[in-house]
Amino acid sequence: MTHYVPDGLPGELKHYIGGELVDSVSGKTFDVLDPVSNTPYVTAAAGQAEDVGRAVAAARTAFTEGPWPRMLPRARARILNRIADAVEAQDKRLAELETFDTGLPITQALGQAQRAAENFRFFADLVVAQADDTYQVPGRQVNYVHRKPVGVAGLITPWNTPFMLESWKLAPALASGCTVVLKPAEFTPLSASLWAGIFAGAGLPDGVFNLVNGFGEEAGDALVKHPDVPLISFTGETTTGQTIYRNCAAHLKGMSMELGGKSPAIVFADADLDAALDSTLFGVFSLNGERCTAGSRILVERPIYEEFCARYAERAANIVVGDPHDPATEVGALVHPEHYAKVMRYVELGKTEGRLLAGGGRPSGSDSGNYVAPTVFADVPPTARIFQEEIFGPVVALTPFDTEAEALSLANDVKYGLAAYLWTSDLTRAHTFAQSVEAGMVWLNSHNVRDLRTPFGGVKASGLGHEGGYRSLDFYTHQQAVHVSLGPVHTARFGAGKETA
Repeated sequence: MTHYVPDGLPGELKHYIGGELVDSVSGKTFDVLDPVSNTPYVTAAAGQAEDVGRAVAAARTAFTEGPWPRMLPRARARILNRIADAVEAQDKRLAELETFDTGLPITQALGQAQRAAENFRFFADLVVAQADDTYQVPGRQVNYVHRKPVGVAGLITPWNTPFMLESWKLAPALASGCTVVLKPAEFTPLSASLWAGIFAGAGLPDGVFNLVNGFGEEAGDALVKHPDVPLISFTGETTTGQTIYRNCAAHLKGMSMELGGKSPAIVFADADLDAALDSTLFGVFSLNGERCTAGSRILVERPIYEEFCARYAERAANIVVGDPHDPATEVGALVHPEHYAKVMRYVELGKTEGRLLAGGGRPSGSDSGNYVAPTVFADVPPTARIFQEEIFGPVVALTPFDTEAEALSLANDVKYGLAAYLWTSDLTRAHTFAQSVEAGMVWLNSHNVRDLRTPFGGVKASGLGHEGGYRSLDFYTHQQAVHVSLGPVHTARFGAGKETA
């Protein structure tokens, strides 16, 4: 495998606090690896509690004393649109850096950069168009909702598609008038370092956006526990989410958590088989399989099961694995050697739990880097760990079913409930089955194609709360009810003696 290194890489990554790039107070740093060579290419400041404290103080000052929360929605929207312009203007550079840092194929990284720009445009439009509720009791009362930003939002983001997922939190938080402290994933801090220049160039006031690099158990933990951070938005693994949930309890913080997934794709015999194959292959192998909504359990009706398995395995074996910067690459390198080792442990485990049809190790021609051949296991029982546990890599489990009831039972037989994908030409079954699946989102005859207005979130171990559209604005704002009396209000006159009504 070749190893492309972009020009102009930084030598160090600093925090961004109160409009300035700064080192950690302690001077601590950590190395960041690129996933093709697994060698350090940059050092990043390792944030500790004192660095988070500085960032929160800057964000708090910007919230209580600065103009941002008090600006008209249209004024904030203009800045958000300038941010989107800046992202679009450098989308190729963003994609190049993201690919180098994460191992994502360059064509997919470019799409993520463009999606990041769209997130800012979307919330710029939404905050201007937003209307709040008014309720009338004719002649007696008018009640209206006054919406105002909550305060400092702590944003903790993952290492898969990091720039886009950062934008997914930053855009609604800023649109709502909050100030923020972002803690990007320690595996992939490179693209996050671009936000400071983008925001400053767009005219975002100093202190509204702050960034602290570091490890989750240090910088992330301090951000979650800080008493002046009333909101935590986290995307990541479920066990970490449970820890954050416990640590938020002391201050009764608002939480939005998008956690793990083990999403089913259910293929009935009456499905468009060619379309289902295309979609289910893309659904688990795009983004290197490192996606929370991956359809990593494919449940196939018995009459078409063997044909589906054979065709699926043949396609998987032909997937192009290679240099993430090569436009022909369909699966690149996994993000980090620790994650690579985890995925490979599941691959070896799968060989004892299912029938290996494709992959099962390194792709040919790769003797270094975090490369895993797209791996397909068939005949996987629901008790298998590769059926139950999130692998977060290019590994899929195929399982047959005989009845609709069995398919539903298999689909729901995991602790997760993020997404589900259903393939059938029976309209009645499509809707009734979809409404019975324990999943926050269901796609009928499609892979994951989202409208930004719709809610994004899961049930069970896959999350808490929803993002997307007005639900994101609801999270970052208080909705205060104001009651206005239009006439005399009868009040019992306590303490007035005999005159008491």
